[in-house]
Amino acid sequence: MRLFALALSLVLVVTAPAVAQQQMVDPDFQPRVERPAYAADGPVVVIDQAHHNFHTVDGQYSPFAALLRADGYQVRGGALKFDAGGLDGVDVLVIANAGAVHPDEAGGPIFTEAETAAVEAWVRNGGRLLLIADHAPFGAAAEPLAARFGVGMGKGYAFILTNAVDLTTTLTYPAGVMPAHPIVTGRTPDERGEAVTAFTGQSLSGPAGATVLLPIAAGAREALNVQVLQQINDRLEAGEAADVVLAELSASALPAQGLAFEYGEGRVVVLGEAGMLSAQLIRFPPESGQADRRFGMNAAPGNARFGLNVMHWLSGLTP
Repeated sequence: MRLFALALSLVLVVTAPAVAQQQMVDPDFQPRVERPAYAADGPVVVIDQAHHNFHTVDGQYSPFAALLRADGYQVRGGALKFDAGGLDGVDVLVIANAGAVHPDEAGGPIFTEAETAAVEAWVRNGGRLLLIADHAPFGAAAEPLAARFGVGMGKGYAFILTNAVDLTTTLTYPAGVMPAHPIVTGRTPDERGEAVTAFTGQSLSGPAGATVLLPIAAGAREALNVQVLQQINDRLEAGEAADVVLAELSASALPAQGLAFEYGEGRVVVLGEAGMLSAQLIRFPPESGQADRRFGMNAAPGNARFGLNVMHWLSGLTP
């Protein structure tokens, strides 16, 4: 299936080293901010890289780091555990896809109890957290930390059927379905959010009072892992009834892929997909006959605005 092919490609580049060589930061992506939020010495944003993160400041999240620097933020990588100095001097903490594992390694929680307690206390006392956990294994890795804030994670692969047989894990959220929250409306009309696209992530549930920034589509489902996702795809292609296949091999997705809420004196945004705030390129060998594919801010222009508005809210520029 054409729609499924990109989703499977994104899965493979995360889980298989041989294919991972084909995924790279898009060299043509150059973020521009017409009206930077900070002229100089903006808030300190630390992108965690102390927990086997798949997305780091100099790696897969260098496009996001470049976007934030263009907006005046001071961005650096975080090399220390959260209970051992990793929160010192931090205004906004970004944790993106912690717990990347080799296909032969078991996944599971990546943060110690002491670290989750430290982050919870830091946010409660005024810290600002952007927690991003993608499809498996990243949901399981981040789940204990998310639970500290009342956030539930689907931990699998969220998907929808565009018709009776076509499956896609690329979920787009038109501006009209997003709420009247400062992350969507921005500071001025020209900062109002456009459509946001998520690429191959998980679903989320939030605590009471949380704003659902990205409300997942009605009828969305979640598969446990990529093998099950492939089984669903194959059985649908073979002509089996969708309701039977989905009931057997998937569960109803949780209601969101993006949440925002205040927690004590602090603020939290949780996203169920990381690629939306990067700019990636999958380059296929010529003999494959496949065209290069882009995903992230380079493929969905509204994603960059969304990322800036998230940071503006976390750093207190919007109420």
